[in-house]
Amino acid sequence: MPTVDDILEQVGEFGWFQKQVFLTLCLLSAAFAPIYVGIVFLAFTPDHRCLSPGVAELSRRCGWSLAEELNYTASHLPLGPCRHGWVYETPGSSIVTEFNLVCDDSWKVDLFQSCVNVGFFLGSLGVGYIADRFGRKLCLLATTLTSAVLGVLTAVAPDYTSLLLFRLLQGLLAISLPTFLFLFYYWCVPESPRWLLSQKRNAQVMKIMGHIARKNGKLPLVDLKMLSLEEDVTEKLSPSFADLFRTPQLRKHTFILMYLWFTSSVLYQGLIMHVGATGANLYLDFLYSALVEFPAAFIILVTIDHCGLIRPLALSNLVAGAACFAMIFISHDLHWLNITVACVGRMGITIVFQIVCLVNAELYPTFVRNLGVMVCSSLCDLGGIITPFLVFRLMEVWRGSPLILFAILGLVAGGVTLLLPETKGVTLPETIEDAENLGRIAKPKENTIYLQTQTAERAGT
Repeated sequence: MPTVDDILEQVGEFGWFQKQVFLTLCLLSAAFAPIYVGIVFLAFTPDHRCLSPGVAELSRRCGWSLAEELNYTASHLPLGPCRHGWVYETPGSSIVTEFNLVCDDSWKVDLFQSCVNVGFFLGSLGVGYIADRFGRKLCLLATTLTSAVLGVLTAVAPDYTSLLLFRLLQGLLAISLPTFLFLFYYWCVPESPRWLLSQKRNAQVMKIMGHIARKNGKLPLVDLKMLSLEEDVTEKLSPSFADLFRTPQLRKHTFILMYLWFTSSVLYQGLIMHVGATGANLYLDFLYSALVEFPAAFIILVTIDHCGLIRPLALSNLVAGAACFAMIFISHDLHWLNITVACVGRMGITIVFQIVCLVNAELYPTFVRNLGVMVCSSLCDLGGIITPFLVFRLMEVWRGSPLILFAILGLVAGGVTLLLPETKGVTLPETIEDAENLGRIAKPKENTIYLQTQTAERAGT
């Protein structure tokens, strides 16, 4: 009796239809990326000084240069809080200049970036369950609409408090109006056939399989008459948080994946913020470090088919940790070398970020897969909450302090990754028993989801 994978081979495993859906969903990354990198520009802190109306007027009358005005201010005015605001030396604006987030209020920049991760964390606690309970497609469309609306509100926030509130609720930054276009995914992206089958919505699975076959130029499945679940029980498989810890192997996988998500978030955001805070040219340094994500994607495509997922994931964590460790000992005057090593570290952690998504999904059975990804990735959000404070507050103690922490996290992550089973060439687990037996000698499958086909020959018997 053929399985889901057998039928997918007939309709095309990665044909034109799957490529179209894949490229369509990739567009979401354009709206997601600013969450991690936008803070470098949005919270740029230019050189600034206290605004002294009396000194400014005197400078205008006497025709002083800026250096003469600053010299007079330093020698004649007592130290104290800036009562009349600040003067920023760099043209343009950011949330720092708009809301005066400097000096005693500089920690509010950290809070601004942390709030979006708080929103992601709170959302991940429920979105995973909603996706498993009501479907991936409905969850995608609902969160897209919410993110787009709140993104617009964030852009027009009148004060810092409103800015934080919208940032928290949205969990997504910046490019918001184009996000409304993702609502057209209703007609472009189908529901997951595996999820539909686990919910016994067989007619919809038949319709989607037929549509995929037509798009891929395959013959229609004329013999596909009935879909069924061969199980000992007839109830639908409902996801539960306890399922992630139900067996010894699942517990181990869950805890390791949580740590990997946490580490990838801290190192990825941390390296970007550290480069932005210590670089000589904000835009060029960011460009250099961003360009390495292209070879990172190429390395992933080349290695996972030949080496699997676990070894590249472990090696990439070690590379990122080693790069952070090396940066501790590089003089700040050797700016080119610092940027080069930072780019190597960012490339490593970029590979980690991409592969951990695949590993996370492949280690859990179908009915709880999305919940598993959401729960484990919530540690990514927790890492994002504390990263701004780790980077900017630790740098006030010593510039290299965050790098010590990053190095330890990355090197440990590389070691624990090797405790996970390789999933290359392994059928995705459908049940908890399948997930428990990953990496072990294959056993006959039970309680597996099947697609039952009736041929014309059978129909006549």
